[in-house]
Amino acid sequence: MLQGSLVAIATPMHEDGSLDLNALRGLIDFHIHQNTDGIVIVGTTGESPTVDFDEHCLLMQTTIDHVAGRIPVIAGTGGNSTREAVALTQQAKKLGADACLLVTPYYNKPTQEGLYQHFLRVAESVDIAQILYNVPGRTGCDLSNDTTLRLAQIPNIVGIKDATGNIERATDLLLRASDLIANGDFAVYSGDDASCLALMLLGGHGVISVTANVAPRLMHDMCAAALHGDALQARAINARLFALHQKLFVEANPIPVKWVLQEMGLIGEGIRLPLVPLSSQYFDALRSAMKSANIQ
Repeated sequence: MLQGSLVAIATPMHEDGSLDLNALRGLIDFHIHQNTDGIVIVGTTGESPTVDFDEHCLLMQTTIDHVAGRIPVIAGTGGNSTREAVALTQQAKKLGADACLLVTPYYNKPTQEGLYQHFLRVAESVDIAQILYNVPGRTGCDLSNDTTLRLAQIPNIVGIKDATGNIERATDLLLRASDLIANGDFAVYSGDDASCLALMLLGGHGVISVTANVAPRLMHDMCAAALHGDALQARAINARLFALHQKLFVEANPIPVKWVLQEMGLIGEGIRLPLVPLSSQYFDALRSAMKSANIQ
């Protein structure tokens, strides 16, 4: 079972918006050197809504080939079209991904039964480990705990990324899924950096993280401490990271994190419309957050 700090890696781009695959390979090596526990490619932070199908597959292939088995690779293969989600998931399996991350279908606002049928169709179509991804603040729909528990009975649905930031709700899910979790059949990951420590101390398995893009070793160390029950150490590290957890969302993700990565010299300036570069009014706040975490 995957545990720890799983980075929702940004997609480097040239100034014209084309993919910068050499910079992506550099980022991958940076994360492996800094002890990141796994890489999630082409998720929200990877600008999945604005890469086309072929680019999506190229990013998965480049990542899987360059990682070369050194750490797990989770491919973002969700979409608001069930057929496209199946096709992307099939391609991820073919390329050798360790698991797939499937966001709830955005914009078309399915019912809970529609969500169940969507994820069931993907799971039945592709024999690969699949992690659900619930981020209602961005998708316009919300996968309930009841529906999550129904889906958790499907053998190759192995976990959920809960990006609600709602600890009461996460606690309810952890308690109701306790038998599945104890048997190693299901895992709960935070998708919200600011509350991920609390979720792990309650029994969560790690975080699919934006902050880990720019502070990978600290995020790994914080997760390791939390998962080993060292709450004092985990809290101390989280205190150093907390300004980043907050300031990396001063504008829509991944605008701020790409700016910080550029400041660190790890990627260039590229980002795709309708996203635009970070507003200058936030530069000082992000530099202050970087200083708090001692990154440069």
